[in-house]
Amino acid sequence: MAELLIIGGGKMGAALLGGLLRHGHDTQSVAVVEPLESRGKELTETYGVRVTTEIESSSSTILATKPDIIPGVAQQAAEIGTERLLSIAAGVTLATLDDATGGSLPIIRAMPNTPSLVGQGAAAICGNDAATREDLAWAETILGAVGIVVRTDEKLLDAVTGLSGSGPAYVFLVAEAMIDAAVLTGLSRSVATELAVQTLLGASTLLSEGRPPAELRADVTSPGGTTAAGLRELEDHGLRAAFAAAIEAATRRSEELGKT
Repeated sequence: MAELLIIGGGKMGAALLGGLLRHGHDTQSVAVVEPLESRGKELTETYGVRVTTEIESSSSTILATKPDIIPGVAQQAAEIGTERLLSIAAGVTLATLDDATGGSLPIIRAMPNTPSLVGQGAAAICGNDAATREDLAWAETILGAVGIVVRTDEKLLDAVTGLSGSGPAYVFLVAEAMIDAAVLTGLSRSVATELAVQTLLGASTLLSEGRPPAELRADVTSPGGTTAAGLRELEDHGLRAAFAAAIEAATRRSEELGKT
């Protein structure tokens, strides 16, 4: 019996697997359920873990499959004897998971994001009534292997989805827009791409040091200077309103998916 079973060997499942192994988990203590033979072989060759096509008993189980099959998978894991579950499926509520498993199994629901693939993820977690502080701490350890983790009420996970779950796509769109604009001003696409990516990376690094965004922005903005001129255009074109609308729309869509 594996100490930890990861059901689903896709990108997020593999990201968690890689993070856990980098943080000291023994390959012998982890197993992956992956129905595709080619993907299973790839996981074994890359990570050195055992891959199976069938759900098996484990101390703890991570559900990393598509949301539409999560209830059935959770039910199988519960029936075969797992002691607790961590679900990273978007929109699948704790109530749905409780219904699938009988309601007495400790379950933690998480909303991670794709930067987990490079160890820079942001995740929020919440637990059902059966989940103890130890269960939540365990989930933090799992997700902490690929980024930061915060605890929240389940009712706020839709807002988390709108911000950090969908947020990487907003940043990628900003990068696209910056690159295209720089090309219009005369830079080659390769140079524009290199400069834009490094600018976003550098700005994010400064933000991670803890100073408020408004202070960092002020540091770069000289009165009557180039940055002030650019920021005025962004404000005039409704940048803040656009981001507010995007996050609100993504939050509403997450709520809708949760109801279905």
